[in-house]
Amino acid sequence: QVVSGSWDQTVRLWDAATGALQQTLEGHTHSVTSVAFSPDGTQVVSGSWDQTVRLWDAATGALQQTLEGHTHSVTSVAFSPDGTQVVSGSWDQTVRLWDAATGALQQTLEGHTHSVTSVAFSPDGTQVVSGSWDQTVRLWDAATRALQQTLEGHSGAVTSVAFSPDGKHIPILHVSGEWLVEGTAKYLWLPTNYRPTCEAVWGRIVVLGHSSGRLSFLQIQQGLHLSI
Repeated sequence: QVVSGSWDQTVRLWDAATGALQQTLEGHTHSVTSVAFSPDGTQVVSGSWDQTVRLWDAATGALQQTLEGHTHSVTSVAFSPDGTQVVSGSWDQTVRLWDAATGALQQTLEGHTHSVTSVAFSPDGTQVVSGSWDQTVRLWDAATRALQQTLEGHSGAVTSVAFSPDGKHIPILHVSGEWLVEGTAKYLWLPTNYRPTCEAVWGRIVVLGHSSGRLSFLQIQQGLHLSI
C-alpha cells in the first residue's frame, strides 16, 4: 500500500501494485501535511494544519483517535519502531510524544525557537530527532524528554531529518565560526586557511570546501585523534 496526504484535507490509501484507490480517510478540517504507516501496517497517522494528529485503521479507514494539544499547524508525524508511540512536530515550536493506543499525550519537548518542520524516531526508539526553522537539529531522549544535543551549522531553515538504519550517523560534527564542533562542545580550532565556505559530514569524516577551490578531508577518530 501507499498512503498520501493532501491539501484537499484527505488521506488516501492506494494499492501499490495496481494504483487503485482503496480508501479515502476524511476528518481533517485543513490541509494534511504528513502521513505515515505504523510498523505493522495496521494504522496510519496523519498531521494537519488543523492542529490535530489523527490515527486511522488502515484496513477499514475508521478514525481511531484524534490527538489534540498542538496550538499551531502540525508539520510532521512518525511512529516509533515498535508502533506504541507517535511523535509530532508543529509550528507551535514543540515536539510531542503520544500513546498510539490511547491517544494520550506523554511528553512535550520544548527548546526550538521557531517552527518544527520534521521529526523522526531512532531505529531503537530511544531518541527523537527534530529539525526547525530555527536552523538547528535537536536530539531528545524519548523516555525522559531531555535535550541531548543541539546540532548547529545550517544557515537556513532545517526542512527534513532522519536517522541512518544503524542509528549512529547523524552529522553531529560541523563547523561553527572558527571551530569544528561536536554537539555544543568546541572540538578543533581552524586556522584561517582551513575555514570553509561549505562543508559535508558523514559520521566522523568532515569535508571542508574552501574559496580557493581546495578540499580538506578531516577524519576524526575516537580518543581525540585527527587525520588530515
